[in-house]
Amino acid sequence: MHSTPKNTIEFRVWGRFALFTDPLTRIGGEKCSYHVPTYEALKGIAKSIYWKPTLVWVIDAVRVMKRIRTQTKGTKPLNYGGGNSLAIYTFLTGDPDPITSLPSVEYQVRVHFEWNEHRPELARDRIDGKHYQIAQRSLDLGGRQDIFLGTRDCQGYVEPCEFGAGAGDYDGKGELGFGLMFHSFDYPDETGVNTLGSNFWRPQMVDGVIRFPRPEECRVKNEVRGMLPRSFGLDRNLRGAVAEAEGLEA
Repeated sequence: MHSTPKNTIEFRVWGRFALFTDPLTRIGGEKCSYHVPTYEALKGIAKSIYWKPTLVWVIDAVRVMKRIRTQTKGTKPLNYGGGNSLAIYTFLTGDPDPITSLPSVEYQVRVHFEWNEHRPELARDRIDGKHYQIAQRSLDLGGRQDIFLGTRDCQGYVEPCEFGAGAGDYDGKGELGFGLMFHSFDYPDETGVNTLGSNFWRPQMVDGVIRFPRPEECRVKNEVRGMLPRSFGLDRNLRGAVAEAEGLEA
């Protein structure tokens, strides 16, 4: 097994369905999934495994393990005012799992974390090795929070893996483009700018692997609205760090 840097984790994520929503299809309440995961969706999965405001997760690459298929289903989403409405959602699905015989989607993901330089008040929590060990242990346990493949309609599961190991349905299939897609959001606590921004890019999948640019490298950007970063108390954060360190040593 190849060695990874002490700020990098690799995991397998899978579930019966996925819905990485194309924002253009939300008009009228309908939703249609992109064919591949977005950077923001994978970042959300990494944060569900382990997150603290001290660090920022950066998505390096995703490997599509199963052939891309879609399935359209009628749903009854909740209305804000109560009750349900009728809508048509187009989900990603895949070939049946050999163990459960149920359709499933599956991805391998490589991510790493960096210190959040826009949180100087948490600089004392930047302890080499501590966050990596906690993140790895959280991954071994299936994550700290529920895992979703895009939306809460699609429950997911995670476990450690070696990125690139095993056979994938797109191995040796060459290059495939997906046109303009949503990439990620720029949040003020990660950029130092008091606005919420969105990023777009044109992904290329090569032999099943998509390598992501960093959010600041995306050429197509849009300012959504003004937003202020959330503040965190240093003493409270340090108490949490001590509790985690004690739990790790137990």
